[in-house]
Amino acid sequence: MEDAGASELVIIARAVKPRGLKGEIVAELLTDFPDRFEDLEELILVSPSGERTIKRLEDFWFQNDRVVLKVAGYDDVDAAKELVGFEFAVPESERVPLPADHYYDWELEGCTVKVGAESIGKVNSVLKTGGAEILVVADDSGKERLIPLADEIVVEVDAAGKTIVIDPPEGLLDL
Repeated sequence: MEDAGASELVIIARAVKPRGLKGEIVAELLTDFPDRFEDLEELILVSPSGERTIKRLEDFWFQNDRVVLKVAGYDDVDAAKELVGFEFAVPESERVPLPADHYYDWELEGCTVKVGAESIGKVNSVLKTGGAEILVVADDSGKERLIPLADEIVVEVDAAGKTIVIDPPEGLLDL
């Protein structure tokens, strides 16, 4: 695994509470690909203050909609309690590849949204509503607009260049 401090990270879980007596930690799943834990030997632990350390993943299993992790060096309840609030990550270079024209939410967040050459704001977040995804775009004043992430509206996505060009139907930006 790469140096934990040098790379961009993809957060795949967040520690919620200790479990059991052997240092296991219950974590909220933050990945669309839970099966990725099968191939992980190491995780980057990110403390609430942003400090990063690489630790060996000894074991994991799923419990309801969460994952239980056993991280090397955390062998009792008190040690596991120290991990509450930590995020578990992998280097961005190890993210699961998506099909063409599909993006992770974190790739879209922060993108400047334009109508032609005019910027209408930046993507704050991506809402998931049933089968649809909606960009939450805020302008400089903080006013938010909801832009459906639909082929008929989104003309171009340049995730690397942090730009999204849209062709909104009449009235969409007035809502």
